[in-house]
Amino acid sequence: MPKLIVTNRDGETSEITVDEGITVMEAVRDNGFDELLALCGGCCSCATCHCYIEGGDLPEMSEDEDDLLESSDHRKENSRLSCQIPVTAETDGLKVTIAPED
Repeated sequence: MPKLIVTNRDGETSEITVDEGITVMEAVRDNGFDELLALCGGCCSCATCHCYIEGGDLPEMSEDEDDLLESSDHRKENSRLSCQIPVTAETDGLKVTIAPED
C-alpha cells in the first residue's frame, strides 16, 4: 500500500497509508485533513484541492487543470490539483502539501 506524506496548512506533517485506485484528494480528505475542501468532489472544476507535490511519477497536467491553477494566487511550479493524481505504486512516498486557501 502506498504511503503519502501530507503537510497541512499549519506545517504539521503526517504519513498516511492508502489504497491504490483512489485519488490523492480522496486519500487526504479520507484521512482527516478537513482543510482540503474539494468542493467539486474531484471533477476538476473548482481548484479547492490545490496542493504542492514533490516526488512520484505523476500523469501530465491537463489543460483544464492548468487553467484552474492559473486562477490561484498561490500557484507554484509544483502545484497540482490533488483530484487529478491517482494513487499508484509510483506515488509511494509522494509529498503533498496543502496549498493556502484562495
